[in-house]
Amino acid sequence: MSFHPEMEYAPAKFHRSERKLADVGEPFAFTPENQKTFDEIVTRYPPEQRKSAILYALYLAQRQQGYLTANAMAHVAQQIRCTTAEVEDVVSYYTMFYTKPVGKYVLNVCRTLSCALLGAERVTEELSARLGIKPGETDPTGTFTLIEAECLGACDRAPVVMVNDDWHERLRPEDCAAFIDDLAARGPAAFTGCHLKKEAK
Repeated sequence: MSFHPEMEYAPAKFHRSERKLADVGEPFAFTPENQKTFDEIVTRYPPEQRKSAILYALYLAQRQQGYLTANAMAHVAQQIRCTTAEVEDVVSYYTMFYTKPVGKYVLNVCRTLSCALLGAERVTEELSARLGIKPGETDPTGTFTLIEAECLGACDRAPVVMVNDDWHERLRPEDCAAFIDDLAARGPAAFTGCHLKKEAK
């Protein structure tokens, strides 16, 4: 006799994980400038820890191409001397790496507690309405991609939106439409930037 409940072990009861492979893409290699940058960066690590440069190598590849294809990941694997699977593991873990084309401006709206309490959900709704897209999509012009992100580490300046590698703090829902228009017209000049970076100057 067992105290455990009887369970039916049918295949349908189990979660099935499906690995999504990145697009193969065009043949990829670092530009001479990016290769020079990588070659300099990798010297900062002991030879036996060359793989520690993987994040920077991926950043260079994504900055060069806009997103990471299978060929780009294979090139990074060759550069840091590891397997392509190891590179794919890193890409699938970090949300700042993209495996499909994204817009010129990637809007990452923080949705964690501090931002949520100050209207992040409404910010996402207003941005979605203004751009005509849902989170995870890119607008038809290829200018904007909208993403919901976890904590961006600026809880005292909520709601926060990370735009590419820059920052826009305290974006209120009622200001979203004007922010998009301003961003389209002036580009990065529309960002508030990070107040901590400003104070450090």
